[in-house]
This record gives sequence, structure tokens and C-alpha cells, in this order.
Amino acid sequence: MIVAHERDIKSKRIDKEGVKEMGMKAIIGPKEGWNSHVMRVFDVGPGGHTPLHRHPWPHINYVLEGKGVLHYKGEDHQLEPGSYAFVDAGKQHQYRNAGDETFRFICIVPKEGHK
Repeated sequence: MIVAHERDIKSKRIDKEGVKEMGMKAIIGPKEGWNSHVMRVFDVGPGGHTPLHRHPWPHINYVLEGKGVLHYKGEDHQLEPGSYAFVDAGKQHQYRNAGDETFRFICIVPKEGHK
């Protein structure tokens, strides 16, 4: 059993092509005993975004704070706290901050999707 708080985990700044103003915290994964998946929290600053990308695994997202846009299958979907999405494997997608505050969301991926 693990009982902890996200504030005690240091955010890792994501610095790669196509990314702007983004950090990530790996909350629970194989190291904590969840051998098949990893739950992460992403923070996307104002004007920030994830890369426009695709990968061979699906993932689940749940919005915690802020306003965002999920670009998926050529369409933009508005996101707010409480919004969730299931992104199919192999589909191009991107998350963008659509507000003036940090856009925060949970992302759960199979362990091969966490790097």
C-alpha cells in the first residue's frame, strides 16, 4: 500500500522537440508495484503544449486544473477540470494550454509508454 501526496514528488521538466512549458511527475508505476501501467501528472504552462504525436499504446487522461484543448483525429476538444479522454493507440494528438493558468492533467499509460 502507498499513501502519499503529489506535492512531495519533484516535477521533471520536459525538454524535447515540439514541447513548450511542460513538466511531468511520475506518481505510480512499476517501482511502486503497479507493474503494467504508469500514472503521471503533467503541468502545461500558459502558451504551452505537448508535441503533436502518435504512439502504439492508448492512454487515459483526466483534467485536474485549468483549461486545455485536446487536438485528436483532426478536431479540437475543449477541456476543463473533470474532463477525461481515452486516446486510441496510433492516433495523432496534442494537448495545449488554452488559458492563463497552468493546465494540469493525469495521464495513465502502459509501462512501455513511460520514458
